[in-house]
Amino acid sequence: MSMEVTAWHQLYSLNNQQKERRPLSRATLRRIAAFARPHRRRIALFLVLSVVMAALAVVAPLLAGQVVNAIVNGDPFSVVGSTAALIAGLAIVEAGLGLVNRWLSAGLGEGLILDLRTAVFDHVQRMPIAFFTRTRTGALVSRLNNDVIGAQRAFTDTLSSVVGNLVTLVLTLTVMIGISWQITLLALLLLPVFVLPARRMGTRIARLRREAADHNAAMGTQMTERFSAPGATLVKLFGRPAHESAEFAARARRVRDIGVRTAMNQSVFVTALTLVSALALALVYGLGGFYALRDQLEPGAVVALALLLTRLYAPLTSLASARVDVMSAVVSFERVFEVLDLEPLIKEKPGAREVPEGPISVEFDDVRFAYPSADKVSLASLEEVAVLDNRGGEEVLHGVSFTAEPGQMVALVGSSGAGKSTIAQLLPRLYDVDSGAVRLGGVDVRDLTADSIRDTLGMVTQDGHLFHETIRANLLLARPSASEEEIWDALTRARLAALIESLPDGLDTVVGERGYRLSGGERQRLTIARLLLARPRVVILDEATAALDSTSEAAVQAALGEALEGRTAVVIAHRLSTIRAADLILVIEDGRVVERGTHAELLAAGGRYEELYRTQFEDPAVTVAA
Repeated sequence: MSMEVTAWHQLYSLNNQQKERRPLSRATLRRIAAFARPHRRRIALFLVLSVVMAALAVVAPLLAGQVVNAIVNGDPFSVVGSTAALIAGLAIVEAGLGLVNRWLSAGLGEGLILDLRTAVFDHVQRMPIAFFTRTRTGALVSRLNNDVIGAQRAFTDTLSSVVGNLVTLVLTLTVMIGISWQITLLALLLLPVFVLPARRMGTRIARLRREAADHNAAMGTQMTERFSAPGATLVKLFGRPAHESAEFAARARRVRDIGVRTAMNQSVFVTALTLVSALALALVYGLGGFYALRDQLEPGAVVALALLLTRLYAPLTSLASARVDVMSAVVSFERVFEVLDLEPLIKEKPGAREVPEGPISVEFDDVRFAYPSADKVSLASLEEVAVLDNRGGEEVLHGVSFTAEPGQMVALVGSSGAGKSTIAQLLPRLYDVDSGAVRLGGVDVRDLTADSIRDTLGMVTQDGHLFHETIRANLLLARPSASEEEIWDALTRARLAALIESLPDGLDTVVGERGYRLSGGERQRLTIARLLLARPRVVILDEATAALDSTSEAAVQAALGEALEGRTAVVIAHRLSTIRAADLILVIEDGRVVERGTHAELLAAGGRYEELYRTQFEDPAVTVAA
């Protein structure tokens, strides 16, 4: 490795010198070892090859010195040729070992990334909905990308670097001392001149890069929020585009200025250290030449020392910053383990049973529930706050009880925030009750398998969320085995077939992020088609028709009427006209069932339901929020 390359490597390694110094956690190291254990044979071979390559790096300068000695001594060409051939052979072997080592390194690193990513992804999928309502998606994705890759470097870069450099350093010093302890001492005395400026310059450049990273992060956040369909709409309606542009440009200019300063600092640093290394080589040649002229040192030894000198600074400077590299890797592991250590609140019991066959009843038995506080479901680093907001734990449902017999429709109505959607979320076990029980077919949902609950329940929410995939892929999410005929049947019943047929790509049309290439009503009808395709035995409609106009609502209501026939249904209603035929209507206020009965019974009672109904239909300009 040349001195210039060594300078750049040292500069890169010291860019994170400002990180907090803290002791290595033995528990973290044990967990890292557990992840590495399946790859232990590859790691062992990787380390052995690293040691062999480090040894070969020291042999080459000694052979170069022998060639010089052979030339000076006038030895036969056979001696020079054989030594040169040996150097060439070692170079070939070193190149071959380098390729093998790189193959091992790549396999080890990518295997570790696979293990970590799948572990985090699978774990995150088991987290409750409360986790996703609090966590910033970008911060979570960063754990799966940046931190996992940082952890991977612990094995592919840091481990081999530390082992290889340590072996190289010991062998190089041993050989150099054996050749000339005086020149070796001179080389070690010049080391501070090489390392200390690197630390100062590394600190300065690290500060500039952190500032640039902050500005880049701010620009990234601004772009992510403003370039989404809802964000762009908000800016056009209420924002100030000129102000947004000026704010973005100011940050971009600052990043540009920092880039120029960083580049100049790096160039000055590398130039200075390259000059220092050249002067060191001059001193070695000068002092070595002096000894050689006095017959105290062979000419080949001078050349060998000069070559070994370049191999001495690289491992010394790398090992000087090894702790930073190790800590950076450990911190990445710790950030990954932080996510893995979050306990999922919803767990499947050992020996959980399937939902009973046949028509299914739904029962809420004295259900009480409070949303979990942040410390139970989230991390401050994932919310990108200094301290978690630990408010929560206040009961929002107070003794809710009702039963929907097989085939019945139960409707939930009431003011916004009364607890209707919370009730709906407890049924598919997005949350667990604090006391009481939610039962499907007479069995507590906590005793049922998650797969059987998913197969039994179908839910359509108010936002009608779709993935940035094709219409076909969004529909098959409900039932991957569905045939083309079944897909078109569901679309027809959702009054959407004509629209899909008119699209150039038909079912292969990509709906865009969150389905924003479709209108609100079209998105909602597509989610209803997905429900129809799933053919669940229990249907939950959470404001399923709230986004539809009157014409679309009438069409979808007809489709839903067909889909709900013979099935148990829990419906949260925005428009009271849609639930007149419900077998049971529950009026929810402040987390309690304050009234129950049929449409006619509740109107006759003259209570809260009658008030909601009269408010909605006597003054069309006023509607009751969901």
